[in-house]
Amino acid sequence: MNRFIPRALMAPAVVTLFLWMIVPLVMTIYFSVIRYNLMQPDQSGFIGLENFEYFVTDPSFGTAVMNTLLLLGSVILITVVLGTLIALLIDEPFPGRGLVRILLISPFFVMPTVNALLWKHMMMNPIYGVLAQVWIFFGGTPVDWLTDFPLFSVIIIVSWQWLPFATLIFITSLQSMNREQLEASRMDGANYLQQLRYLYLPHMARSVAVVVMIEMIFLLSVFAEIYTTTGGGPGDASTNVAFLIFKQALLNFDAGVASAGALFAVVLANIAAVFLIRMVGKNLDK
Repeated sequence: MNRFIPRALMAPAVVTLFLWMIVPLVMTIYFSVIRYNLMQPDQSGFIGLENFEYFVTDPSFGTAVMNTLLLLGSVILITVVLGTLIALLIDEPFPGRGLVRILLISPFFVMPTVNALLWKHMMMNPIYGVLAQVWIFFGGTPVDWLTDFPLFSVIIIVSWQWLPFATLIFITSLQSMNREQLEASRMDGANYLQQLRYLYLPHMARSVAVVVMIEMIFLLSVFAEIYTTTGGGPGDASTNVAFLIFKQALLNFDAGVASAGALFAVVLANIAAVFLIRMVGKNLDK
């Protein structure tokens, strides 16, 4: 009875969570192996792996995978490097440090769609955007960022939103550093670069691993920024795997192929998660 009562009390929550995860997954697997196009509801039936074959042989598939990896790697690199620099910059006390930290963290709480609209109309508009006015001020020709550099623009937009998250984690990590150890290194004649190499960066290794893992999981499903700004274009220039699944589901009305694409994304995310969990585990063991 001592074991039964706690398990019985936990059972409703466990069963609800289990069904919440398993039912959509089972339905996705089911739709991925049948022909199910909303425009042709009368043509249905089991077709095996044809949906997967159609998805991976789509002319946009290779570009979407490359764009996903490029977006993922670029955003992680930008946020980790800049986040580390900003965290180190504001680590030392100075007047107004609390207000600066709040301002640095605030972009993370902006909704992705609002973030994309802000950059699309306020910053990157080639006529009245802030960047266009800066170009004109220096005598240059304004750049139509979303047309000429669509994927780069999306990378900048997503990086701006995720940079505060990385900065917050790194600031928290720096707060736990042993100040006596830093002071001892100064007394031994170590300069700032030596402290950075042998004290700061090794201490931040765990937080960097956590930031990389969390960002990689969430950035695999970037959609709102692309849909709001470039629409995956021009052509497929800014289409990632998530947006390609959207095109198959809601533009081609092919739920079967979209389900196959969703399972591909799940496999991709799990492969990334396995490597990242191992990386984080190694850092935690040190």
